[in-house]
Amino acid sequence: MSSVGDTALIVNVPEAEPLVRRWRARELGFLAHVTVLVPFLHVSRVDDTIRDELRELFLRHPAFEVTFREIGRFPDVVYLVPEPADPFVRLTEAVVARWPEAPPYGGRFDTVIPHLTVAAEAEVDLVAAALPLTGRARAVSLLVCDDGEHWSEAGAFPLGT
Repeated sequence: MSSVGDTALIVNVPEAEPLVRRWRARELGFLAHVTVLVPFLHVSRVDDTIRDELRELFLRHPAFEVTFREIGRFPDVVYLVPEPADPFVRLTEAVVARWPEAPPYGGRFDTVIPHLTVAAEAEVDLVAAALPLTGRARAVSLLVCDDGEHWSEAGAFPLGT
């Protein structure tokens, strides 16, 4: 569960939105995406200096094409598997190297598995029929949890060329 003022860093994948919107709660404030890091820093810590550092950090990583060909499952989630996954892992590792006090998922998991969440319950056959799906990772967005449930975008940082 998120708390007011939590932040997240995500890569939006608008190309996947038509596929996943029927299962995702878009009204919560985010589109189809692959998470880079959640939680990041509390919003009270995200000042202009932090934003500048994020901008510089992400510009060192090139934009890239991503394809989703397979469906994966966590115990309670159906997700799309990004190919390649390594660029997402490198983004996460770069942020955590700079802000080690913000481990992925609060340190709950030993391994980061990049994924695009579809839903807890989704009609897997319908999702599979729409694959493969290709998009382009162009930027990392900073989201802020407004009320413990809803999120809003508080900035975007382009990836490099």
